[in-house]
Amino acid sequence: MNARLIVLIIALAAVICSALGVVYTRHESRRASVQLGLLEDERDEYIAEWSRLQLEQAWLADASHIESKAREQLGMQTPEESVILVVEKP
Repeated sequence: MNARLIVLIIALAAVICSALGVVYTRHESRRASVQLGLLEDERDEYIAEWSRLQLEQAWLADASHIESKAREQLGMQTPEESVILVVEKP
């Protein structure tokens, strides 16, 4: 074979390999972009849920809410002052 033909075949193989590398890299880049978008959506959902849970926690910890639940569900009531006993540390 002619040396020129061998160089041409090697150059053609290098161009084809390079083109395949570009195609693969673009494909992986697009796949990574899609995955990133999905993960960002999931992150946004978690942030929204965290905000809802913080609001719910604040509402559940509110003294008036606790008192109303104690009255309604447990039948509790505020004791009269005559039955309150204050204990002091000696």
